[in-house]
Amino acid sequence: MKLTIVGCSPAWPNPGGAQSGYLVEGSGRLLLDCGPGVLPRLREQDGWPRVDAIVITHFHLDHWGDLVPWTFGAMYGPGRDTPKPDLWLPPGGLAELEQFGQKFGVPGMFSDGFAPREYNEGEPFQTCGLTVTALRVPHYQLQTFALRVSDGMSTLAYSGDSAPSPQLAEVGRDADLFLCEATLRESVEGGNGLRGHLSAEEAVAAFHDSGAKRLVIIHRPDELPLDEGIERASDGDVYVF
Repeated sequence: MKLTIVGCSPAWPNPGGAQSGYLVEGSGRLLLDCGPGVLPRLREQDGWPRVDAIVITHFHLDHWGDLVPWTFGAMYGPGRDTPKPDLWLPPGGLAELEQFGQKFGVPGMFSDGFAPREYNEGEPFQTCGLTVTALRVPHYQLQTFALRVSDGMSTLAYSGDSAPSPQLAEVGRDADLFLCEATLRESVEGGNGLRGHLSAEEAVAAFHDSGAKRLVIIHRPDELPLDEGIERASDGDVYVF
């Protein structure tokens, strides 16, 4: 498989950066999340993105926001003559997108741009020749999933956004590449006791627990350094595994 980091910024974008979007290419082209800035980056490669399917981990804007301009381009712009990508959503996501469409003033708009459907927690599903399994992880009080993607020979693990959880080790179990977020400077977040993210130390611990072969840190502010020897993703990076 080939992975391109389209964007890997945290909730506030790094200078010049796009937010979450990870393009997996094998027998098809699968986009994991689609945050602000991802659509124009994909359009730099093609006039309109050549993507077979998109999987959304959760409904924080930095992970799905560019679905909105994507629908407008599909309805009125250069995406009109392009096949609709399958859009895989968390449980309850179809109703949630319908509400968003009504608020944005175009009911049903997401069905015009995509072929939406829902995945189920822990149940592998097939899309564009790849097997994807979603495991729920803690992220404040929002329903959120980490993803495991395999072509039968290679496996990619993607943490999505997560506080510390044993589920991260399960998602990353023996994976060839583990994309793991590390948003925090230290293992403290806010004052209300809720956790939604990892520190670098917690990401490294999840990696070691998983037995994955390679760790790449994502969703980290540029202002926060990493210890020497810890690999960090940048927009545009390409991995083949």
